[in-house]
Amino acid sequence: MEVMFSPSVAFVLLLSLGIVLCSHSYQRPHARDLVSVPDTDDSDGTSPQQVHVSIVGTNNMRVSWITKRDAPATVEYGTSPGKYSSSANGNTTSYSYLLYKSGQIHDVIIGPLDPDTVYYYRCSGSSSKEFSFKTPPSNLPINFVVVGDLGQTGWTQTTLDHIGAMPYDMLLLPGDLSYADYFQSYWDNFGRLVEPLASARPWMVTQGNHEIEKIPLIHPKPFVAYNARWTMPFSLSSSPSNLFYSFDVASSVHVIMLGSYADYGTDSDQYKWLQSDLAKVDRNKTPWLIALIHAPWYNTNEAHQNEGEDMRRAIEPLLHGAGVDVVFAGHVHAYERFTRVYNQKADPCGPVHITIGDGGNREGLAKNYQSPQPAISLFREASFGHGRFDVVNATHALWTWHRNDDDVAVIADQVWITSLSSDPTC
Repeated sequence: MEVMFSPSVAFVLLLSLGIVLCSHSYQRPHARDLVSVPDTDDSDGTSPQQVHVSIVGTNNMRVSWITKRDAPATVEYGTSPGKYSSSANGNTTSYSYLLYKSGQIHDVIIGPLDPDTVYYYRCSGSSSKEFSFKTPPSNLPINFVVVGDLGQTGWTQTTLDHIGAMPYDMLLLPGDLSYADYFQSYWDNFGRLVEPLASARPWMVTQGNHEIEKIPLIHPKPFVAYNARWTMPFSLSSSPSNLFYSFDVASSVHVIMLGSYADYGTDSDQYKWLQSDLAKVDRNKTPWLIALIHAPWYNTNEAHQNEGEDMRRAIEPLLHGAGVDVVFAGHVHAYERFTRVYNQKADPCGPVHITIGDGGNREGLAKNYQSPQPAISLFREASFGHGRFDVVNATHALWTWHRNDDDVAVIADQVWITSLSSDPTC
């Protein structure tokens, strides 16, 4: 792949407008250059690119892709390569951002689909490439990949290679996807970079600060590119916004995607929606509750200190009252795992908080931690990597953090987590 030069100079111009550290001699890596994924050779402008999928309910999948020119928003699909027994039509949109005009963004919901099944599909009737994805299982076990602050650098590519080398059912991303930072062509490059994985397994995402892309007076509306390119199934959970939503998977896991940069005050739409959403969860039928945010509520890194504190004060009592098991966050470009906590103290009935903002972003690692290490922080390390959350049954899940150690995935942290629904004291 070619090296893509960092847009830092132009970025500055735009801004002017508006539980133990590793004991061996591991050397933390430096940031790597952005990588450029060449555009497809597309003479008529109708070849699908930037293909990604996400679940919609328990047995449907949304397929999203972009073409340079007008093309039908149609997906043909089936369970055998080259044989498409079903088809569905959807919608096409586009957006403008300053001088940039997006391609045609297609969005099609297909189904009903069988669980744990490989489907082959093609987009816009194009014979240039056949894609395939596997649907999540209908019951446990289920294997999640969790990675935040992904970006599109050489380290991102390493992380994606490691993710793709092992089986998984779904990817959860707690914000900061492309690091396009106002430069919309970088969204296109990111879409091409992640397509091999994002077209093959559902990617469920929430927003981070790098998705805001608001410029006072010039472009005052936030999240334009994010909402146009990464539509999530928010309406199915009665959410009024693509910035926060929830979904069920494997009959036993309820995942809550919260918006750190949407209003979260007690009178806000997000707060009221979350209250209603949590009240609907039957823990006898749904033993696992997982939440994702972007700015961490617990953080012993010197970077981004207290940036999630206001949201924590507003939202944390709701999550604690519902017995949320794990809260995943990004934003801080490092890895950290806490014990079960609530109200800034260890609490056996609070969630485990995990910061996983180390996917490979262009800004590099946050290497400085507070000293001494607080007792509630069990493991912390400034390295790139990704995590895996394997929900084995109704009571136990295995969490592992895979460090990118000289381009080799190394398990550096691992812990079994017991669901709070199985603890009679909670």
